[in-house]
Amino acid sequence: QVQLQESGPGLVKPSQTLSLTCTVSGDSITTNNYYYNWIRQPPGKGLEWIGYKNWSGRTGYSPSLQSRTSISWDTSKNQFTPQLRSVRPEDTAIYYCARGYGGSESDFFQSWGVGTQVTVSS
Repeated sequence: QVQLQESGPGLVKPSQTLSLTCTVSGDSITTNNYYYNWIRQPPGKGLEWIGYKNWSGRTGYSPSLQSRTSISWDTSKNQFTPQLRSVRPEDTAIYYCARGYGGSESDFFQSWGVGTQVTVSS
């Protein structure tokens, strides 16, 4: 059974770059047909899809966050590293990684990490 575990800094200052790590166990991240998605939930709000990286290395991002977002990977460690640049206080949220057969805000994701809280504050 695949498991996903997010890890991050907890607190980031405005204008800095937020870097998270999503570690996948139980399956290779290059297994065909899987998309690894990055999602967040700001306090008091719903889930917001940020982007994906799939088994072939292809990426896709939400238009509203595309200019500040990137997702890289380390296949030797079975990890993804999503990054959000020039963060603002409104980027404060619980950040999740999730796996499914698609990479968009309308897709269903079968496996989720527990999430990691990120606060943007000086």
